[in-house]
Amino acid sequence: MHPKAQVQLATELMQRVLLLVHPADREVSAFFREHKALGAKERAILAETTYRVLRQRLVLQHVAQSGQGPLARRLVLLAWQGSDAYLKAASTESEWAWLQQVRSLDTSSLPARVRANMPPWLLDRVQAVLVDETSAFLEAMDQPAPLDLRVNTFKARREAAQGELESLGFPCAATPHSPWGLRLQGKPALNRLEVFTRGDVEVQDEGSQLLALLTDAHRGEMVVDFCAGAGGKTLALGAAMRNTGRLYAFDTSGHRLAALKPRLARSGLSNVHPVQIAHERDDRIKRLAGKIDRVLVDAPCSGLGTLRRNPDLKWRQTPESVSELAALQSAILASAARLLKPGGRLVYATCSVLPEENEAIVEAFLAAHPVFQKLDAATELERLKVPAAADLTTHGCLRLWPHRHSTDGFFAAVLVRRA
Repeated sequence: MHPKAQVQLATELMQRVLLLVHPADREVSAFFREHKALGAKERAILAETTYRVLRQRLVLQHVAQSGQGPLARRLVLLAWQGSDAYLKAASTESEWAWLQQVRSLDTSSLPARVRANMPPWLLDRVQAVLVDETSAFLEAMDQPAPLDLRVNTFKARREAAQGELESLGFPCAATPHSPWGLRLQGKPALNRLEVFTRGDVEVQDEGSQLLALLTDAHRGEMVVDFCAGAGGKTLALGAAMRNTGRLYAFDTSGHRLAALKPRLARSGLSNVHPVQIAHERDDRIKRLAGKIDRVLVDAPCSGLGTLRRNPDLKWRQTPESVSELAALQSAILASAARLLKPGGRLVYATCSVLPEENEAIVEAFLAAHPVFQKLDAATELERLKVPAAADLTTHGCLRLWPHRHSTDGFFAAVLVRRA
C-alpha cells in the first residue's frame, strides 16, 4: 500500500476511535473487517499507532497544537509506529518539517497533569491510593502488557508446555506467583500452534489466574462463576476441579458465552454448564440458593486496572459511570452471596484500581450481611503455596498493580459464609 494511503487510513481510524463511542478494540476490529486488503504488518502499524495515541493522548494533543490540518492526522504523524522513511513519503514537506521540529521538544517540561496522560478526576483518585508510587504506576500503564498463558492442568503440565513452546522458538518463563502460568517474550500467533489448538494453554493474565486460584475449587463441588464473560476463569476453575462436580458459567451476555464454546471444546472439560441469565435476580439463580460451595464474582467494573491493554477506558469512564458501576457491583455481590451454603466461599474481584469499586463494596456488604466474614488473602495465598503472598495483598485483600507485579490491576476479597 502507498504510504499516503496508509496514513490516510490511519487518520480515518483515529477519527473513529477518538469519538469514544465504542471500545477501541471493537472499533479497530470493525475497521479491519472493512479493509480486508490490509496486510498483517499494515494492521499492526495502524493498531499500534492508535493505541499509542490513546496512551499518550494529553501529551500528543498538547504537542499537536502547533501543527496544521486535521487533529487526527497530526496525532497519527506524532504517534506513527512504522518506519520514518515510510512516514516521510506519506507527509507533505511542511508536515515533515513540523514533525522534526516537535520531536526535539522536551516533554519533561510539560505540566505534570499533562504528562500523566490521564483525566484529572482519575489522576486524583490514583494519587490518593498510591501517593509516591503514582509516577511508577503511570509509567507502567504507558507500556504494553506482557503475554501470559495459563496451562490447562487438566491436560498438560506447565514444564511440558514451556518446553514445547521453547522448542518452537518462543522463550517463556514460569510466572512468579501463579502455579499455572507462563510469560512469553513477544506476541506469537498462538492460534497457529498445536500447544494452543489442542487446549494445553490459554491466554490469561497472571492476576486473573490468581483470582481463580483464590476461589479454591475442589473435586466434586458445586461452583459458580457468576460473571463468566468469555470464560477464562471458568476454564481455570474447571481444570482445578479435575473435570468433576458441576461448574455453572453465568453471564447476561449470550455473545460472551458463545465465545466460551470453542475454548471449552479445546479444554476437554465436560463439567462446565454455561447459562445466560437476564439479571442478577434471575429465577435460575434463586433455584440454586444455599446449594453452592464456591462462587467467583469477577464483577463488571471500570476496567481501570487494564489500561495497558485498553487505554481508551481512561477516556471513556467518568466519575458518574464509576458510581453506576458501584451500585451494580453491590447488587451482584448480594445476589451471588445467596447461592452459598453454610461454610461456602465467595471471591469478590474486579480489574479496577479504585477503592469505591473494591474495598468500599466489600465493607458495605459485610456490614449488611454479618453472616459473612472476610478471610485474610495473604494467609489463603500462602496455604495455596503462592510465593511471596504477603507482597500481593493490602489490608487482607489481594491487590495487584502493574508497576509492582507486572500484572493487570486486580482486587479480590475472600469471603466465607459462617457455618
